[in-house]
Amino acid sequence: MFPLTQWHTWLKNQVWEPDLQRLPLLHRTALAGARIGTVVARDFTDGRLGLLAMSLVYTTLLSIVPVLAVSFSVLKAFGVHNEIEIALLNFLAPLGDRGVEITNTVVSFVSNMSIGVLGSLGLLFLVYTVISLLQKIEEAFNEIWQVHSLRPLARRFSDYLSVILIGPVLVFSAVGIRASLMNSAVFEAIVRIEPFGTLIALAVQLMPYVLVISAFTFIYCFVPNVRVRFGSALIGGIAAGILWNITGWAFASFVVGSAHYAAIYSALASLVLFMVWLYVGWMILLIGSKVAFYHQHPEYVTLRPQSLFLSIAERERLALHVAMLIAQRFSTGQPPLSAVDIASRLRVPGEPVAQIIIALERNHIAVETSGDVPGYVPAQPLDKISLAHLIDVVRGVDEEGHHGARQTLVDTRVNGLMNNLRQARTQALDGLTLKDLAEKDEKLRLIDKTTQAGPSQPAA
Repeated sequence: MFPLTQWHTWLKNQVWEPDLQRLPLLHRTALAGARIGTVVARDFTDGRLGLLAMSLVYTTLLSIVPVLAVSFSVLKAFGVHNEIEIALLNFLAPLGDRGVEITNTVVSFVSNMSIGVLGSLGLLFLVYTVISLLQKIEEAFNEIWQVHSLRPLARRFSDYLSVILIGPVLVFSAVGIRASLMNSAVFEAIVRIEPFGTLIALAVQLMPYVLVISAFTFIYCFVPNVRVRFGSALIGGIAAGILWNITGWAFASFVVGSAHYAAIYSALASLVLFMVWLYVGWMILLIGSKVAFYHQHPEYVTLRPQSLFLSIAERERLALHVAMLIAQRFSTGQPPLSAVDIASRLRVPGEPVAQIIIALERNHIAVETSGDVPGYVPAQPLDKISLAHLIDVVRGVDEEGHHGARQTLVDTRVNGLMNNLRQARTQALDGLTLKDLAEKDEKLRLIDKTTQAGPSQPAA
């Protein structure tokens, strides 16, 4: 056998075949991590994460100066605006001397930008640029979490501006408080006492790594338009933090030995390295989000990618399950579920569930709530939603557009047969509503018993 085939066989037998529930905790954790790592590596190689990272690099290049200008103006009011330069230097540290050059250039742009002379139109454009960057980031994270709707416009505006205006103040204020405490006489006295001195020295050395992991964890909790468990976000933050430090060391080594690139790109060498490092940074952020997603939804961790293509019968069955779950949660007074939660409960891929929910929304069968984490509730009384109409919606009977095939396929016999099939389906579901399905009405039980009994035998 080829080495690749041997590796695939070993991976299947040793990593995917064992039942995790029967293994000791340490072994179970190691295998679960190996499975998530394998699936994330597969997603990385299929190229979609790379496209998302490249689009974010492009958006970042357009928005970095406006974003820093807004943060600079807010921080200036608190007297900590000089911390932006330090943060940029730390971010671009793997670029070496070119990182210092890029930092000085960006800071000079930001310092020369005066919001007061921009005017109302210029200020609106500045705010729009900042919000568009954060919206692009949310779209990328939503794709990873299989969420197909952004925050409502009002929440988008308030949440984004809160991050831009309040976030930097809190971060740099915390850094300033930490520096003040470390320079205080009480702290110096505690350091002289063992083992506190050794523990504090260790904590100071670990602090940069803790801050990076905390930043990633906050992003994974806040940015996606879905409820992310803190534990899953923390796992993704740890994975991204480890990748960040390893990649930073590797990239710094690459920059030191890349003098010949300066000869090739000349004055553009710094820009090229900056764009590559931005790409690497966004890729690490997206990979960590993937880890968080798979940790929260282990049903997606499979050796082969889950199929997103369903037959008509499978789509109908899935639509009935989705509608029934939405109706049952509503009728029993339970909180509405998001599309990701519905897919998780039904143990199916998120893409077909999202497509069905979109069809239900367009036809006023379901509607999205406006809470912090949007869910779905019936758009009209359950006894007004007929199952026949629900099936028609899923089959695309009521969709507009795409009439080309309908206009060309005009054979009367085929069209008559299709009409007969539709009438038979409508008669079979006559009088049945989503309320009957959600409450397990007696009419559905009678139909189920008739189906199980099978067709009647002809008389002898």
